[in-house]
Amino acid sequence: MSTSATVLPAVVRPAADDLHWLSSDHCAGPVLDFLGALGWVIADTPEANVHAISPDGRVYVGWLPEDATAWRRDAVWHVRVQPADGDAWIQEFGPYTPSEAVAGFLAALVTHSLR
Repeated sequence: MSTSATVLPAVVRPAADDLHWLSSDHCAGPVLDFLGALGWVIADTPEANVHAISPDGRVYVGWLPEDATAWRRDAVWHVRVQPADGDAWIQEFGPYTPSEAVAGFLAALVTHSLR
């Protein structure tokens, strides 16, 4: 099968300075700002952990930088989803996952749930 070069997308090569977000700064801001804008309930603890619940109560997101149990699993982000008509599932992200990547995952999850 042959494909014309005019049909293929252009290759984009961002400058090295544009890739700064690819290295985690251990900041929860991008995720918490995103969830707050969606009306999620967000609560922090004295230990600096943060918990967020979706408006319908079916999704929990935890930022757990001070949770020893999470660290033993090499996790800093914990996402728990309870679908309306299915089994619950969990996704965790490690300490070197950029917050922007977690926010992107959550954006896709929210977008999918609106369909």
